[in-house]
Amino acid sequence: MKINSLYGLTLSLLMASAIQVSAEEFKLLHESEINEAAVIDALAPEKSGRTRSFRPMDDYLARPPSASMLITFNTNSANLTFSAKQALDKVGRALNMDKLAEFSFVIEGHADRRGSYELNQHLSEERAAAVRYYLISMHDIDPTRLTAIGKGYTEPLNKDNPLAEENRRVTIVRVVK
Repeated sequence: MKINSLYGLTLSLLMASAIQVSAEEFKLLHESEINEAAVIDALAPEKSGRTRSFRPMDDYLARPPSASMLITFNTNSANLTFSAKQALDKVGRALNMDKLAEFSFVIEGHADRRGSYELNQHLSEERAAAVRYYLISMHDIDPTRLTAIGKGYTEPLNKDNPLAEENRRVTIVRVVK
């Protein structure tokens, strides 16, 4: 019995450490870099080395596909800028393409450390909701495919500079079935 619980603990620790991703491993797309191909490349399922009902260990340890984007908002606001809408038009087209049309996604809003925790949490929730609403209303994406959540300033990309622009972002994460 002790061996099984030790094995389970070891596996849990391995999985937790594998899911944490450093900023160097994380590709941040600026609005000018966002296009349908980049979104599909980031979010489409990768070919796995599955054989019958067995999965390679890497499949269990991999984090879900995601696309982190620097979507701009007006200061202290959830209002999308013109350039943000142009970028989200490309995201919307990509989400409606065959490679992504069957999947659901979580839209995460992130903030930098300016202001209180409560303010940033609320602002990140509103920004994620604004992106979700835009994609649904302008690109006819089924609302059940998109969930919006705010992460506040809890997951900065640039931990060395808590006020860095890359910490104010939207990340779209594919829900793995």
